[in-house]
Amino acid sequence: MAWTRYQLSLALLMVVTGSINTLSTKWADSLDSKSRDGTIRKFDHPFFQASCMFLGECLCFIMFKLLYKIFSRRADGSEDVHELTKGNRNFSPFKLLIPAMCDMTATSLMYIGLNLTYASSFQMFRGAVIVFVGLLSVGFLERVLKKREWSGIVFVIIGLAVVGAADFIAKDTNTGNHGRNDIITGDLLIVIAQIITATQMVIEEKYVAGLDIPPLQAVGWEGIFGFAVLSTLQIPFYFIKVGPPFSSNDRGVLEDALDAFVQMGNNVELIFAILGTIISIAFFNFAGISVTKELSATTRMVLDSVRTIVIWIVSLLFMGQKFHWLQLLGFIALLFGMCLYNNITLTTCFIRIRNAITKLRYRNLTEEVVENRAADQAYDSNA
Repeated sequence: MAWTRYQLSLALLMVVTGSINTLSTKWADSLDSKSRDGTIRKFDHPFFQASCMFLGECLCFIMFKLLYKIFSRRADGSEDVHELTKGNRNFSPFKLLIPAMCDMTATSLMYIGLNLTYASSFQMFRGAVIVFVGLLSVGFLERVLKKREWSGIVFVIIGLAVVGAADFIAKDTNTGNHGRNDIITGDLLIVIAQIITATQMVIEEKYVAGLDIPPLQAVGWEGIFGFAVLSTLQIPFYFIKVGPPFSSNDRGVLEDALDAFVQMGNNVELIFAILGTIISIAFFNFAGISVTKELSATTRMVLDSVRTIVIWIVSLLFMGQKFHWLQLLGFIALLFGMCLYNNITLTTCFIRIRNAITKLRYRNLTEEVVENRAADQAYDSNA
């Protein structure tokens, strides 16, 4: 059917907030600020930023509670009908603990990788999750992949290899102070994170999907678990010594959250960048869940690809990244592979457009008939 204004707003909100989330995190990584020892350094605090991301997911839990309270006050059962609140609300939150730990680990690795590589490469390499979800689904969910899906996985792998080659061949080192080896390390960390993300998705499909948990509530609980555990882990991280490129703080430790707050206090742009991460992830999760409910998971995947284009364009125009034609070829292969895997072809697109136009014409015709009948009845009553 034709998209309503609400659905268009959700799609736009998902693309915009999803792009802001990645770009604001990368923006923070590129900013300089005075550290506790008085030295000007890059803001290199991936675990702190991951904690902020989970704080944003916690906002989804608050949003769920507010919506539930608003709907329940109507006393007409709205809370059991609305897509964002209906479902099994009485469950043990600890069923989400393992997926939350997977999310925490994957997010931390991705934020380390994002600090080392390009924002556009970060977004493109996240497409590797399709490969690992497909393979793990075969192994643990006993799913049988079709030839189309296997072909999609092959094209995604080719696209990832081409994007990786583009980063390796690139002679510019405009991702902060990081050179070619750091960029490749960042790319590999992002790919490894996708294995963990795929594991999370398979676990959720096998053990959580059947619980019928409201999506906003599920995201909120995973955010609470992730924020609590990762914030606690930053205490031992404060004393664990590591070398470059995984640490650039004055103490040479894995994470120095106190120094992160000091740098934020010394550079107001960092505060805006961190707030951008927190707020955008909350709205992105809300928009993503709503798009899946209102439209489809396939539409959500297509919009995520649009987000990749937006991030790439902004990185080229404003974040100092140079254009590499190999990256363009890699993105095309990635997009084609994802479309194959999700059964999005020119034929299916044509059929969907045709059906949407037919339904729109039928709806307009129906509205016209109703209006004519109303006019006739009004004329008869006046006569």
